[in-house]
Amino acid sequence: MSALGVVILAPVLAAMLVLLLRQWAGVVAAGGALIALLASMWLLYGAVSGAPAALVLPGLPRMPLLLEAGSLTAILSLMVAVVAFFVLIFAVGYMAHDREKPRFFATMLMFVAAMQLLVLSADWITLLAAWELIGVSSYLLIGFWHGKPGVAGAATRAFIYTRSADLGLYIGAFLLIGLAGTSEISASLATTGTPAMVAGLLLLVAAMGKSAQVPLNDWLQRAMAGPTPVSALLHSATLVAAGAILLIRIAPMLPAQTLVVVGLVGGVTTMVTGLIALGEKDLKRLLAASTSSQYGLMLLAIGAGAWVVALLHLLAHAAIKSGLFLGAGVFQHARGSTLMDDIAGAGRAQPRVFAGFTLAALALAGLPPLAGFFSKDAIIAAALASPGAAWLLPLGLAGTVLTGAYMARALMQLWQPTSIAAPDDENLRWMGWGLAGVVALAVGLGAAFPALEALLGEKMVVSTLAMMLGLGAAAIGLLLGWFVAPRVLLGPLYAWAQNGFAIAGGMDALVLRPAMAMARACNRVEAGIYAGVLGFGRAMMHLGRGTRFTDEAGIDGTIFGFVRATIRSGKRARLLQSAMIHRSLALTITATGILAIGLFAAPLFY
Repeated sequence: MSALGVVILAPVLAAMLVLLLRQWAGVVAAGGALIALLASMWLLYGAVSGAPAALVLPGLPRMPLLLEAGSLTAILSLMVAVVAFFVLIFAVGYMAHDREKPRFFATMLMFVAAMQLLVLSADWITLLAAWELIGVSSYLLIGFWHGKPGVAGAATRAFIYTRSADLGLYIGAFLLIGLAGTSEISASLATTGTPAMVAGLLLLVAAMGKSAQVPLNDWLQRAMAGPTPVSALLHSATLVAAGAILLIRIAPMLPAQTLVVVGLVGGVTTMVTGLIALGEKDLKRLLAASTSSQYGLMLLAIGAGAWVVALLHLLAHAAIKSGLFLGAGVFQHARGSTLMDDIAGAGRAQPRVFAGFTLAALALAGLPPLAGFFSKDAIIAAALASPGAAWLLPLGLAGTVLTGAYMARALMQLWQPTSIAAPDDENLRWMGWGLAGVVALAVGLGAAFPALEALLGEKMVVSTLAMMLGLGAAAIGLLLGWFVAPRVLLGPLYAWAQNGFAIAGGMDALVLRPAMAMARACNRVEAGIYAGVLGFGRAMMHLGRGTRFTDEAGIDGTIFGFVRATIRSGKRARLLQSAMIHRSLALTITATGILAIGLFAAPLFY
């Protein structure tokens, strides 16, 4: 079997095995993820050696389903596999006492398989199918603890927000298919001019929904209702990454006008959601807002014409953010909450976990020699060298300052003096191993960036000025976040930030409520149609019963009565054929007599 098939099928088969056995769910899931990881490494090896893997499957007429592990897609596949493996290792300990472990691990594995299908797809039809699968899987995972208050609503909100934006993907993809005459993604990227601009803007809308960009960002913070491993995977290498991956893959097609819009969306998002993160009172919601902000930086890099820089920040962020969420999960496991006040001092009580969380936080802030420094520095350099430097650079620097500020605030809160001891739980070992794996990537991944650039045939912009500006912005943000309270730092924006900068009721009023109202209206219409059809059906049943009675008692009765009379007449007539001569002679004489009487009596009536 091709390594392409193994990467996707290994998690699927492991999920089926988990549901069948319902024992050792975590170990089986981790084993399936490990096999997929080894296969993705083989795919990358093939891409490096100049022999990329490809697989053609039967599909629509003249539109086969294509999977391909080229340089870009093999890198993305390995990113998904690595993060998924360590997150599932962490989940073995985190979900140890949950009765629904088989359902959790099976759904997580299906989520990973869907994401692998997405990054390896080489045609729009396969990509659309994978896009749907990750949407469904994320809905099930966000709503995993559906019995808890607010969880079902959070899952529904995420589903509606992202599904509303997905319309852009469908229209954009089919527009490109129609223009190119093929569903192959690489061929459709040759589209130019106005069609390319329109298709790019439509695909941007879909990316904004999945990657939680302003104004479609609110759902991501509310998605924290799911288990922490779900948050770690969703924010780093799967669902939220899908939007940025889509834009990275189509970046060569985007004309200058579309790139301006992409950069503007990313720049505004990195600022607005950075302010929201700074005003948050819950650690996981802070990290969620941070995710939107960091993906905003990736869109800013794409808008600056440096898609490879966005890719490198995507890779760095996947390791960093998964480490931050897994660390937050350990603190939540210890305190039973992620509210800032409740986890105060949790890092001091668990210094090794806090050390890993700190390394990931400083990497996100952009301090050397951590992975985030190299990608953040490259984003600022790309913004500085772009035609839109006048507005891209200030937005990128502002996002960097805010990143340092909200991460410093989280670190300060976790390092508060405390008298609460850390729990003694053997399952913390599994969580520790998972956390250690992604933190190691967050620290050392930057060393692999030059090799990745060479493999992709692209080069990051290098600028001493950009490096100085980036380090200065990170240092200023860290100092402000550590020494200045968010209420003072944000001033009049504090209340707005806590409210998510909602205007006119926010996207709840503009998207969620109208969508739910439309759904209720459709439900009423459907109920009316159902009642009408049911009533018509009942009337037809009554008519059928009446017709049946008429047939049975009327027509059938008459016919069967005539048949019975005929049969009785036949039986009586048979009595005349007795084969006895004396009886036949008597009947003949009697008949002759009756006939004679008739003949002689007839004249009497005339």
